[in-house]
Amino acid sequence: VPFFSISGSEFVEMFVGVGASRVRDLFAQAKKAAPCIIFIDEIDAVGRQRGAGIAGGNDEREQTLNQILTEMDGFEGNPGIIVIAATNRADVLDAALLRPGRFDRRIVVDLPDFAGRVAILGVHSRGKPLETDVDMAQVSRRTPGFSGASLANLMNEAAIFAARKNKTTIGNDEISDALDRISLGPEKKNAVQSVQRKELVAYHEAGHAVVGALIPDYDQVAKISIVPRGGAGGLTFFAPNEDRVDSGLYTRQFLEGQ
Repeated sequence: VPFFSISGSEFVEMFVGVGASRVRDLFAQAKKAAPCIIFIDEIDAVGRQRGAGIAGGNDEREQTLNQILTEMDGFEGNPGIIVIAATNRADVLDAALLRPGRFDRRIVVDLPDFAGRVAILGVHSRGKPLETDVDMAQVSRRTPGFSGASLANLMNEAAIFAARKNKTTIGNDEISDALDRISLGPEKKNAVQSVQRKELVAYHEAGHAVVGALIPDYDQVAKISIVPRGGAGGLTFFAPNEDRVDSGLYTRQFLEGQ
């Protein structure tokens, strides 16, 4: 099936009429290739609620939006053409775009859950030699809230760490270092710390871990480090409970523990 892909920002120009002309050209090509699919990425660039903005540029954007509305559900119709759009700002879209006959079906793509992250990590680890003790389920538990792109970046960073160590395989240490870098920033290798300061940081982080372990109904301690990163002298990482992250519901006991 022919697939036409375009970004919403490509329709919007300074000169009046250019955007609407591009919309007509796109749908004309689609009609010739029907049945086909049109995909408009970042539809909010052209599909924002009408009646707000700077007059000149806004007139052009409104004309472009009107042309999209006409092409999607005008008198002629477009049999055999499926129009799909993507945005992370559905709340700002014009109501006319969302009425039946146009974008009347919404598919919400949430952040992946535990099983989804395991599957995504499996995809992005293909072609990357992993050590036998690497468990993607454990990595998934440490990455709640990560998107697919974040997980891909995690595996790429882990591969870079392995290459810097002249290793031919990626191990748990490299994945852990990559996760720390993504979450907290690069390690401050030029930071000079006295033995006394390191000891104080170690006591401080150990205090976090002990208190967290003693509090009932709290997240599990996953890692403790005294390596300075970003603005922190060390870190104690708690693996969030998957059910709490997915539901967004917290018990009084957990919140008091915070």
